[in-house]
Amino acid sequence: RMRTDADGAKERDDIVRLVRRARACLLEPSIARKVELSRETHAWWFSARENPPVNDDDGDDETLDAIVENPGRETLRVVKSSQTRRIGKGGTLESRIAILHSLAHIESWAIDLSWDAISRFGLARDMPKGFYDDFVTVANDEARHHELLARRLKALGSAYGKLEVHDGLWQTAMETADSLEARLAVEHCVHEARGLDVLPQTIGKFRRNGDEESAKLLEDVIYPEEVTHCAAGLRWFKYLHARDGVRTGDQEDVRDGEELETSSVVQAFHAVVRKHFAGALKPPFNDDARKRAGFNPVWYEPLAVKA
Repeated sequence: RMRTDADGAKERDDIVRLVRRARACLLEPSIARKVELSRETHAWWFSARENPPVNDDDGDDETLDAIVENPGRETLRVVKSSQTRRIGKGGTLESRIAILHSLAHIESWAIDLSWDAISRFGLARDMPKGFYDDFVTVANDEARHHELLARRLKALGSAYGKLEVHDGLWQTAMETADSLEARLAVEHCVHEARGLDVLPQTIGKFRRNGDEESAKLLEDVIYPEEVTHCAAGLRWFKYLHARDGVRTGDQEDVRDGEELETSSVVQAFHAVVRKHFAGALKPPFNDDARKRAGFNPVWYEPLAVKA
């Protein structure tokens, strides 16, 4: 929890400023400006914070006093998820552009989800500084990922916004708007972990079809950083369970430093996912990447069977 001494008072003031800054990022409709604001906020947060962030002109803007339910968005061709075009297997330039465009759009919403975690839950759940450190870092990572993918689209003769998109990621996130535990479990430990499962195949699509630059971008930058994002989700789920959770099972049920299926925190995780995520998880799982994120199979394999 936050400290109560003089340094703690400054830390809280900084966190309040950060929350308002997160809401400014959420409200910004221009994705290019949203990326820039994310980068500036990250630089400020990890500095001595003796001065306001760059371009911190929110003043007494009352819109930043409230949680943002509908982030600002540039005009895009938004359709239902069932109406988006098939992205294919990367065998054509059109297919590779569609894959990159889809990934860039996912990253654009991932920026907003990171700031929403700070805006919606940080103060409400009295989260410690490390929580803000992690999600400012995640927001900056996602912003950089979007920028790099958008740059790659331009190199291939396209641009972000040229294809239709859907906003399912934000819509599903709003289903966990009343629970930080559910947000961490579903968005970071289910959806983002699913990204770890499929990214190696996506990298292979580009590599097999001669687009090594796109393959390397995914393999060397985005893939390893997404592992750390899943790890952050799991880390803070465990923290909340240890601090606030209702104990069931044996919370000490650990072997070789890893939780067993019968441990309290794993059982709580399964209960949250089954409540907030429809259906079962889809194998095959990328066990190696999931392990690097802190998951052993007891976290996810039981969820591959619908309860």
